[in-house]
Amino acid sequence: MLLVVAISLRYSMLKNKNLFVLLLINHVDTFWWGVLPSVYHKPVKRKPSGGRRRPHRKRLPKRHIGRFPAETKVADEDYRKKIRTKGGGIKIRLKAAAYANIYDPEEKKWIKAKILSVIENPANREFKRRQIITRGAIIATEIGEARVTSRPGQDGVVNAILIKKTAQIQKTSAE
Repeated sequence: MLLVVAISLRYSMLKNKNLFVLLLINHVDTFWWGVLPSVYHKPVKRKPSGGRRRPHRKRLPKRHIGRFPAETKVADEDYRKKIRTKGGGIKIRLKAAAYANIYDPEEKKWIKAKILSVIENPANREFKRRQIITRGAIIATEIGEARVTSRPGQDGVVNAILIKKTAQIQKTSAE
């Protein structure tokens, strides 16, 4: 499959300072106009019958433009970034995480623990290698392994439920 990425800047598009990317996929013989697909929120180009949908406007409305994912990484310190959302609200993005709030179902209490690493991430197997935390990721902490229940890129905090305690922690809680 041949994938060609060509950057196209037209004079009319430069006024809005939008960078448009033409993705030409030779295998499917389809064209997509717009910013990168992970950021650009636009309807599908094909109808359920298989017919092609044509664009009904030239310029893209601002409501279709998204943002890049936060990709929260494991770090020594927490790093949060405030973002202004549509309507004037504020969203807090967690860019780097050092600590997680972990709920222990046996003791029924919350514990703040240091994040050591990402063990598994079902969202993307590459996230384990890059140490990126998302909802559903299994992280190794001082207490033990925990599954992340919050969305760090949206909530600005890592909340998790303890799955497996470390052997050293189990001995001290038993005594």
